[in-house]
Amino acid sequence: MNPYLDEDLIALGDQARRFAADRIAPGFQERDRTRVLDRGLMKEMGAMGFIAPELPEQFGGLGAGSLAAGVIHEEIARADLSMSYINLLASLNGQILSHHGDPAVTKPWLIKLTAGEALFAIALTEPRGGSDAASLRLKIERDGDEYIVNGEKTSISAADQADAAVVFGRTGTVEQGAHGVTALLIPMDLTGVTRSRFDCHGQRAIGRGSLFFENVRVPVSHRLGDENKGFVQVMQGFDFSRALIGLQVLAVARVALEETWDYVAQRQAFGKPLSAFQGVSHPLADFDTQVAAARLLCLQALWLKDHGAPHSAEAAMCKWWAPKLAYDAIHQCLLSFGHGGYDRGLMEQRLRDVLGFQIGDGTAQIMKTIIARARAGRAAVPV
Repeated sequence: MNPYLDEDLIALGDQARRFAADRIAPGFQERDRTRVLDRGLMKEMGAMGFIAPELPEQFGGLGAGSLAAGVIHEEIARADLSMSYINLLASLNGQILSHHGDPAVTKPWLIKLTAGEALFAIALTEPRGGSDAASLRLKIERDGDEYIVNGEKTSISAADQADAAVVFGRTGTVEQGAHGVTALLIPMDLTGVTRSRFDCHGQRAIGRGSLFFENVRVPVSHRLGDENKGFVQVMQGFDFSRALIGLQVLAVARVALEETWDYVAQRQAFGKPLSAFQGVSHPLADFDTQVAAARLLCLQALWLKDHGAPHSAEAAMCKWWAPKLAYDAIHQCLLSFGHGGYDRGLMEQRLRDVLGFQIGDGTAQIMKTIIARARAGRAAVPV
């Protein structure tokens, strides 16, 4: 019995798991090898209502709530973390576009997003820094009814595959910090946009890379939120994505643990199954316990969001704890498989995939600062 999931949500998760097992899991390793995200599968996910189901029906969603997005998200991640990035980016960008954009501009994009016909990136990090997002240098200058954008974004998920991006840049002075930042919706086919792709350790199907903007003209109507207030307004949606990231990586750890328990129960050594040896079974039991607890924390954060309650601290807990825990749990699973785990295959790919979340989308140190400010007050934790 899960206190956060009712029968409808459980049924939705079961439906997503069947789809993921049948359609997504078989191509898991091939997509990692080719570094190509399957757009056909993305459209199938959209047709099933699996992309940003929390969005209102007018934007192509199901109006189903954040928990619904979470249970789908973890089932897709269970089959392939890179494919689940479609859900993560859609939910994060969908929140931003639906809450802060001009509906005449954003509604057509949102309908494509939920249908699996468009992929969005979120462009915040720059070469000079990632965690100190308020120190952005990308320039956004007003010219009549347009903005002119110049600068670079780096380490952007889906940089070379995205159809559009939510881009943060500076319209105010550096001294204004976060209060001089504006967010724009920028289609990636505009003149002056170029991009590159990195050769990353994991999450290779979705990929990361850089976006370059050279005198890119964007209509003022594409602004998201108020001028100079984009960072403060739009960043609120990151609480949602941090809880989703927790479920995403924990789903990978859960399936790894399930497979490892099966393996150690069957593999014999000295006339006994490996699971009979406490040196094998107790570490797995430790991680099983922690993964179950961390998952409940992530579901709690989404439940709080659905009920309009503060959840920034809980979301930050999800973001710093779950990626580290998932990596450590999968690492233990790999060791439990011995030389078979060390060979290139499901387990080592999972380990590579979850590692990136200890780096991107907010480091553990930043998340702990958010928690400390929630507990002690911002004045007591100024940096």
